[in-house]
Amino acid sequence: MYRHTTQLQFHAKPERPDALFAAKLQELVGGQFGEMTVMMQYLWQGWNCRIPGKYKDMILDIGTEEIGHVEMLVTMMARLLEGAPSEAQAQAAAANPALAAVLGGQNVQHAIVTGGAAMPTNSQGVPWNGGYIVASGNMLADFRHNVAAEAQSRLQTARVYNMTDDPGVKDMLQFNLARDTFHQQQWLLGIEQLIEDGIVETGIEDSHQDVEKTEQAQTFYSFHEGSRAGEGRWAQGTTLRGDGEIRFAEGVPLADDDALVPAPDPLLFATYDGSQGPGKPGDGTGAHLQGAQNLVEKAKEKLTGE
Repeated sequence: MYRHTTQLQFHAKPERPDALFAAKLQELVGGQFGEMTVMMQYLWQGWNCRIPGKYKDMILDIGTEEIGHVEMLVTMMARLLEGAPSEAQAQAAAANPALAAVLGGQNVQHAIVTGGAAMPTNSQGVPWNGGYIVASGNMLADFRHNVAAEAQSRLQTARVYNMTDDPGVKDMLQFNLARDTFHQQQWLLGIEQLIEDGIVETGIEDSHQDVEKTEQAQTFYSFHEGSRAGEGRWAQGTTLRGDGEIRFAEGVPLADDDALVPAPDPLLFATYDGSQGPGKPGDGTGAHLQGAQNLVEKAKEKLTGE
């Protein structure tokens, strides 16, 4: 259950309307790294968190805060779009080509689609996409991604901050910058907490470490002549997991696979010279039969050990 209050977390009061800047601010609402993304990302991570208590509460606390940040930006944009476009502006633009060019920078959807309000889109009008979020069910992997999301969000906020001289807008963005700073720290400290609590051994996501190939887990491969990448810490010293020394090696084929693909199904009409022999015709029925055959073979292997 969520409760709503009419009070914003921080005020969103521009000194004056500015439709052109509102078009830019739209990126911070519905862009890939906008507030809608981190809001939805943290809410889904929190709802799906399987550890009740401090971890789930922390994730949902910040997700709920981000709902408020979206509302702050939407409120700010409605105020920036106040009175735009108006007949007076249109008349002024008609008489002044320079002013017309400035007004031409307004996002026309703010006038046509929403009646002077924000949209769940980026600054180019592309709708926000649920594919932007990461909620894997693995807190270490998610927290790593959250740090990057907050860093990108803060970076874009800093760039937008330089595009306005409105004291009221700058005041709100200063608050947003501060929260993005803290949230980066929060996720990094969350990773430290996961290690301290013994939920993960290191800060490296290494599921199925027992089956990974040891040499490749400790080697930096260089793929161009004269590379100086070997001078970096990432190519020398002890691994972060502490399970060996990092090697620097030339990137060469490690197998004899020549990447040839099978001959195509003749009914797919792919360009083919016959060098791989005749293609195997396939259809939906054949695909199901192949799947069933694979299951039978796996069951046989389990029973016979062959």
